[in-house]
Amino acid sequence: QVQLVESGGGSVQAGGSLRLSCAASEYRYSTNCMGWFRQDPGKEREGVAAIITGGGSTYYADSVKGRFTISQDNAKNTVYLQMNSLKPEDTAMYFCAVWPGWFSYCILESSRVAYWGQGTQVTVSS
Repeated sequence: QVQLVESGGGSVQAGGSLRLSCAASEYRYSTNCMGWFRQDPGKEREGVAAIITGGGSTYYADSVKGRFTISQDNAKNTVYLQMNSLKPEDTAMYFCAVWPGWFSYCILESSRVAYWGQGTQVTVSS
């Protein structure tokens, strides 16, 4: 069982920045994808960003490209999500996730996720 511990999140005004962190107890897969999904009440959970741990390839949802940056510290088994130029529509519960890659790619689909973090709330006010 991979344990994920998230930190960060909070409330910020539009245009502001936040950083999320997620530490994993282990990297389990040969192509190990780690990243973030978000969910508003009543909506489906959507992929935000992912990284191949060790390899470094990154993937982003179109809605966050150019504003969010995912990075990693492999010595700490930790992934970060730097969120800049935040918008009210970024408000959601953000979940850290780990899943196996597909042919050396990370696909941002919640159905592929094997392990979830507990979630951290991000609220952006206008």
